[in-house]
Amino acid sequence: MATLKELKQKISSVKNTQKTTRAMKLVSTAKLKRAEEAILRSREYARKIDEVMHEISAKLASVKESIELRAFAKIDNVEKVDVIVITADKGLCGGFNIQTIKQTIALIEELKEKKVKIRLKVIGKKAIEYFKFVGIEMYEEVVGLSAAPDYAKAAELIEKSYEDFVNEEIDNIITIHNGYVNKLTQKVYVKELLPIEVDVNDSQEFLEVEPDNDYETILETLVKKYIEYSLYYALLDSLAAEHSARMQAMDAATNNAKEMVHQLTLEFNKARQEAVTRELIEIVTAIEAMKK
Repeated sequence: MATLKELKQKISSVKNTQKTTRAMKLVSTAKLKRAEEAILRSREYARKIDEVMHEISAKLASVKESIELRAFAKIDNVEKVDVIVITADKGLCGGFNIQTIKQTIALIEELKEKKVKIRLKVIGKKAIEYFKFVGIEMYEEVVGLSAAPDYAKAAELIEKSYEDFVNEEIDNIITIHNGYVNKLTQKVYVKELLPIEVDVNDSQEFLEVEPDNDYETILETLVKKYIEYSLYYALLDSLAAEHSARMQAMDAATNNAKEMVHQLTLEFNKARQEAVTRELIEIVTAIEAMKK
């Protein structure tokens, strides 16, 4: 059994840890509020631009004379893809990072079974460290972007993949991130950005518009805006989910510390009572011995 001094030191140490986790929870809660506001403002635009691009893709698939843009083409023989993974730069957020990493590994194994080559672009220090540790080759490493999403940097990163897609060096661009559902829930999303999926509904009606001579340039501009904003939104979504997961993890750690302090205090009181009882027995025994 631990001595009274050791138990007292343990209680003091756990209480200090409890103060730290409580402070981290408060910080994460404040950051989550700002991140949540940003994601809610961006979510509707992201949803709308996604709907527009899929409607354009469906329209092009339904007409006889399709526009020659690879972003809207059906690619049957996929040989190489870009997989863009988003995780956090920091830990202490429960299973937030590992869920994304597990989904990425599952996708890599699935693509390898299909003999598809993979260029892994990793955003976030935690995933970079993990893939280095297990020996998975990375094509590009980005640190700092997941902690502070920046549209220009996101556009620059996805632009390289888009150029390779247009030049037929790769056949698909896939993003993976752990997104924000609510303050208590996160969900891993796997999204194929290019080529844009075609889903034609027989009852679907389209607005007939006569394009001008520069329609391909217009569509190419829309595609670039679509993939840029999709990656930027994924970064915002991931950041909100990260703060949410860290808030929950720190709340659980604080409660665990509180329970541990309670248990250690009981153990301390029991040990102190035993020590007092033992001392009384020794005193009584000494008195009795003196009487004899």
